Amino acid sequence: MRLHLTGVSLILFGLSTVLWIALTLFESALVGISPASERVITLLLLVFPAGLGLVLGLLSLVRREGHTWLAVGGVVLNAVFAFFQLMILAFAG
Repeated sequence: MRLHLTGVSLILFGLSTVLWIALTLFESALVGISPASERVITLLLLVFPAGLGLVLGLLSLVRREGHTWLAVGGVVLNAVFAFFQLMILAFAG
């Protein structure tokens, strides 16, 4: 079975969501590290997978792999998630 870019995009959104929940639940373990380290962890675990999912969703639309509504959904979900996390990093630190 071949996995389409749309599926990978949605899987990356799900992974970003699970990592966001895990970081929220275990935030007390991050108390001793520097704010810069927290930003890097957030960037790598939350923004990067969502950004990659956004790119893969756009590639799926460009390549016209089918399931257009799923690809658009993946693009929108990943874009909103990545933008939200970037705004948290930019303004809240």
